[in-house]
Amino acid sequence: MIYTVTFNPSLDYIVSVDSFETGKVNRTNTELLFPGGKGINVSMVLKNLGIETTALGFMAGFTGQEIVRLLSEKDIPSAFITVDKGISRINVKLRSDEETEINGMGPEIGKKDIKKLYSQLDKLNDGDTLVLAGSIPAIMPESMYMDIMDYLKRKNLRIVVDATQNLLMNVLVYHPFLIKPNNHELGEIFGVKLNTKDDVIPYAKKLQEKGAVNVLVSMAGEGALLVSETGKVYESRPPKGELKNSVGAGDSMVAGFIAGYEKTGDYEQAFYTGLCTGSASAFSDELATAEAVNELLASFGKEPIC
Repeated sequence: MIYTVTFNPSLDYIVSVDSFETGKVNRTNTELLFPGGKGINVSMVLKNLGIETTALGFMAGFTGQEIVRLLSEKDIPSAFITVDKGISRINVKLRSDEETEINGMGPEIGKKDIKKLYSQLDKLNDGDTLVLAGSIPAIMPESMYMDIMDYLKRKNLRIVVDATQNLLMNVLVYHPFLIKPNNHELGEIFGVKLNTKDDVIPYAKKLQEKGAVNVLVSMAGEGALLVSETGKVYESRPPKGELKNSVGAGDSMVAGFIAGYEKTGDYEQAFYTGLCTGSASAFSDELATAEAVNELLASFGKEPIC
């Protein structure tokens, strides 16, 4: 089973406005409402690709209930811990001449809530995959991902971490199966600017030397590259398509990689499935579907994922 953890899930309210102007009444021409958060995005894309998953994390208030309802509509099991104080956040994504985001704060997650999460993690079995994705609310310890991996170190799990800065660096000693920084995040870690794949490769290998098993680096229009545990480097430009939506593309890449590896055990297939799944989300108003991913895989001469 694959489990995702989203500490601060959201309702993503995505609106489009023609020529947005501050200080004036602006009317939307399209509106979309999705359950959001990096781990939740991974769960939704995995479901689209035929992989069963359970979404874990924290929820609160009427917005939290709506997140659970929307996931249930998509036939995605969840086991969110209900938090007493606050509400799950609403994130507004405004599409106009420029793309603007306003992200909410989220509920107050206490020690008793974290203890409940550990009780859930006790039920994971050897061979399961756990995805830790996204930022940690300021009220929680910055070492949260590291603490979880330390707690689970005696289990034979594949743990995927999609995070930045210290959240990412602190877990490397526990040998996560996969990490996925983008080139800008990777550059920030080492205090350099990384613009090309040749720039990125040595720094991705540095993260591998520090403990990561596989390092997948997304590079937007430049595509992506994977430094695999075998020592082989896979790299490619993205498939051709029209960019419509940047929200969730990186999470989709993670989901695609997991699905590709889960179904084939092959890093090359996992890499191209991740690349095409991220692109399929970027080319759509919604998250990637199996049909869209298979079409893009075919453009690389790769087998369909499902």
